[in-house]
Amino acid sequence: MKIRLVMLGKTRRPEIRTILEDYVARISRFAEVQVTELREDSAASLRKLDLDSAATVVLLDDAGKQQTSEQFAKWLGETRDRGTREIIFLCGHAEGFPEALRRRATQKLSLSTFTFSHELARVMLAEQLYRAFATFAGHPYPK
Repeated sequence: MKIRLVMLGKTRRPEIRTILEDYVARISRFAEVQVTELREDSAASLRKLDLDSAATVVLLDDAGKQQTSEQFAKWLGETRDRGTREIIFLCGHAEGFPEALRRRATQKLSLSTFTFSHELARVMLAEQLYRAFATFAGHPYPK
């Protein structure tokens, strides 16, 4: 299974980028993972974004479904076991994604009732993905 993290805008803070890169490297032990950072102000970069029609597209949205770490891991495992080849997570900035991309999402996910910076939300998503894969592998990390 391939995991794509599509992020609107750059992760500019070096300390947050380091943590994000660490979790992406950890995830890559279990699944192919790709991070794409799109320019916030470029309609052209959004038009070039290739979203496979067979992919499961999940939009991070404060109005999305909230799940526990266990529920998220269960969903990820079930999605993988159904033969889904690619899951694309859309991680926007403060204004979110343009409406055309929002409509493309098959699911909306909220990471918390709290409000976090878009850069920190990316790290939280990556950590939850790693936690789920570590759970599947029986790794002690999730405890």
